Amino acid sequence: MLPLIGITCGWEEEKQWHKLHHEYVCAVKKAGGIPFLLPSIAKRELITVYYRQMDGFVFSGGSDLDPFYYDEEPHRDLAEIAPRRDFFEIELAKLVLSGDKPAVGICRGLQLFNVAAGGTLHQDLKGVTELKHNQEAPRWHPTHQVWIESESEFGQIVGQKSFAVTSFHHQGINKLGKGFRAVARSKDNLIEAIEMGKRIIAVQWHPECLGMENGVSLAIFKHLVDYAEGVKGG
Repeated sequence: MLPLIGITCGWEEEKQWHKLHHEYVCAVKKAGGIPFLLPSIAKRELITVYYRQMDGFVFSGGSDLDPFYYDEEPHRDLAEIAPRRDFFEIELAKLVLSGDKPAVGICRGLQLFNVAAGGTLHQDLKGVTELKHNQEAPRWHPTHQVWIESESEFGQIVGQKSFAVTSFHHQGINKLGKGFRAVARSKDNLIEAIEMGKRIIAVQWHPECLGMENGVSLAIFKHLVDYAEGVKGG
């Protein structure tokens, strides 16, 4: 059986619904995995069941993370938070960090992994950089460059030193979380990708939006699925 890849979903409190762009599902399917959508639940024992049942994980993009989780008060430019989702994903991320299953973090997912590992965020990038990281362009259109540490695991996975990415965020990594290595940066020196060996890769951009015809995007999701298949088979 193909590996089950759990994908976290967004949550809208007012409408009481879970949401996810179809691009994530398409990316996992194209890479050879079976996508399984994970709703935000608030019971630790059920979160543990999810962790045990899945072979790998995608932590998707979305709302700002509550700065409570990195011991800060909310900045005036903090955007909407989703407490239900925050609790669920932090707990799941801790299980992933302490376990042996692979994961990819995307945009918010990168920020969440960093915080779950004890790192902090810039709650807003105003005053931190003049580079526009929250693009006003089609979702599929890359708008700025990133540069990769060629000796990193991530560099070996994607096989490129630099490329253009999509960018939909107003926050970014400040203090790096324990156990993670920064392996890609934008021109303004903002961290754009982190890794924990080959097992956990997280990027600040949206590879699923670039399509699986994009070599870097395919490599990211294919690595996740192949690693998950190895764990499942082992």
